[in-house]
Amino acid sequence: MTRVVLGSASAGRLRVLQQAGIDPLVVVSDVDEEAIIDAMDPDTPPEAVVAKLANAKAVDVAAKLSADVTADCVVLGCDTMLYLDGQLRGKPGTADAALHQWRAMAGSTGHLLTGHALLRISSGVITHTGSETGSTTMHFAKPTVDELAAYVVSGEPVHVAGAFTLDGLGGWFIDRISGDPSNVIGISLPLVRSMLAAAELSVADLWP
Repeated sequence: MTRVVLGSASAGRLRVLQQAGIDPLVVVSDVDEEAIIDAMDPDTPPEAVVAKLANAKAVDVAAKLSADVTADCVVLGCDTMLYLDGQLRGKPGTADAALHQWRAMAGSTGHLLTGHALLRISSGVITHTGSETGSTTMHFAKPTVDELAAYVVSGEPVHVAGAFTLDGLGGWFIDRISGDPSNVIGISLPLVRSMLAAAELSVADLWP
């Protein structure tokens, strides 16, 4: 059976795949995301930025795999960022940055972009590559001062893309979304299914 390799440390992405019947091998990439972004043309479209990051992660992970895995596998690389007010926003990294970002997000609309890269590997050779970006429109609520302070103190928004989650505490502050919810968690099931089909694989063949 074709092995699925998830090139991400994201618990959310892993959970989405596991709930959808796939138990992937998790191998985390070591790419320097900031260096990759800095090397891009400043006019690179936001959809292309996350796609390039996802591809870099997939390629890095593929190079780490053992021969028994690369005999027949699919490597999935993903990168998620929020596009808001003409800027891409990743993980805040600090509580102050998360608070500042939420003050900008509250009551506004943004686009959660997740770049997806798929590498099909057979007998140690990459036989197919695919790259797509999923976009989900987010309509953010306006948390009260106390709610926002408590959310930041929880630590959740500090280390997640866009400073929020849909499937965690941040879900309280999302009024509605337009698009694929799994894309918001970090990996779009409909998009991955179409990418697998392009690689001549059926998602049903990957279920144990």
